[in-house]
Amino acid sequence: MNTDISTSTNNQEIKKLIKNYPDFPKKGIIYKDILPVLMNPEAFKSLIERMASTNICKESDAIIGIDARGFLFASGIALKLDKPIIVARKPGKLPGQLYTKAYKLEYGKSSLSIQKDALINFKRLAIIDDLLATGGTVESVSDILSSEKKQITGLCVVIELSHLKGREKLPFKVSSQIKY
Repeated sequence: MNTDISTSTNNQEIKKLIKNYPDFPKKGIIYKDILPVLMNPEAFKSLIERMASTNICKESDAIIGIDARGFLFASGIALKLDKPIIVARKPGKLPGQLYTKAYKLEYGKSSLSIQKDALINFKRLAIIDDLLATGGTVESVSDILSSEKKQITGLCVVIELSHLKGREKLPFKVSSQIKY
């Protein structure tokens, strides 16, 4: 079920924009910084268009962006498809009644929350993030949605770190634009 849906000839150009930071945020991690992609309007627009063109996004009722860089891509996709956006935020960032789920990262632990009211009117949701590594962050959102009987149309990410096998943990479609 986990298949790539979208690739493009300019992936190599986008890949050249992504900066590597060794040993950040801790020793042994090579941080993939997508901020230079956002400073290139052509590359950013291309990614938004390709991600929005996936069935994962087109078949959803709403788009969920994961804190924080996932928000940037989710916002563009939601605008492009004229769909509502919901946010999954880190601790202490959302008011009201929340669904919260803890998760492990390849370099630590955290949790994500979604406002309960945000999910009421939607059944099919696409999850958007900048990067898929171990899958912990996405599993957290997936667990919240599944516990509320929501259908996940899939996950769209800009970067997938294939060697960490996060895709294998997910029971829905995954579309990644760039793989390492």
